[in-house]
Amino acid sequence: MSLLKEIPQSDSFLLMKEITKGMSGERKYYIETKDNQKYLLRIADVADYEMKKREFNFLAQLNKESLPVPTAIDCGICEEGKSVYTLLGWVEGEDAETVVSHLSTQEQYKVGYEAGKILRRIHEISPANSTEEDWYDRYLKVVAPRIEAYRGEGIPFDGAEEILQFLENNKELLRNRPQCNHHGDYHMGNLVVNQNLEISVIDWHTVDFDGKGDPWYEFNRIQVKNVAFTVGQINGYFEDHVPEEFWRLLALYLSISAITSIVWAKYFAPEELDEIISLNRNIVKWFNGMESCIPTWYQEYKNKVNNEDN
Repeated sequence: MSLLKEIPQSDSFLLMKEITKGMSGERKYYIETKDNQKYLLRIADVADYEMKKREFNFLAQLNKESLPVPTAIDCGICEEGKSVYTLLGWVEGEDAETVVSHLSTQEQYKVGYEAGKILRRIHEISPANSTEEDWYDRYLKVVAPRIEAYRGEGIPFDGAEEILQFLENNKELLRNRPQCNHHGDYHMGNLVVNQNLEISVIDWHTVDFDGKGDPWYEFNRIQVKNVAFTVGQINGYFEDHVPEEFWRLLALYLSISAITSIVWAKYFAPEELDEIISLNRNIVKWFNGMESCIPTWYQEYKNKVNNEDN
């Protein structure tokens, strides 16, 4: 295989098994070597070389800081210049979505809390260039046309006008936000949990907004299926002192992500449309008709814990 000839470490490969799980569009392989090492090999189009090199260098930087991410081993050109490969250390464990559902509420919270602490460290280690274009302009340049697309051809639902008005009233919060390098898709499906309930962060290939922006934007991927985990992630990120401004921005990011997904689903994933409409309705409920910024599920969990302590 010409692919292997161009990867310096390939002489040690003993087993190479393709991985079909995931939606990245890259080819992925699980590797075992003669000296009992385990790797993940990713193959992307050579047009993505600069992006993959940035991803690799960021992981290498996080490795130096001892963060629980895949070990960056090698990155280069292969398949006669047509592809780019990235060789990473293999991460043992199962995705958090699978593991957390079998944990107690207290354990879910603890794992979520650690996930929040890790995300905070990722953001602190590598801030983006201070001369970057203001986040307000970068973000709205992408999402404003999507919001207009919803206004023009979206599917109406109870609460849509409340969301649209909330977006209009609160978009100024996006001005002068700090910016840092992002993971890009920080959710339970991209967190691996081992037998000791230790977390590693995988799948660093998402590059929304060129892989950097407002650190709080990364919370737009949170899920509430496991509320204790999600509450733990927020509290862990802020070390139990969540600023009020965060809640308003969280409502903003969740609302925009949900409502702009409607037109996309209408044309590209109609089978997901009902679920996305349901999410939009839920967001309106979480924030009490967009009148309150602390989501109901966070306050309910907090009240439940306080009652148990008493």
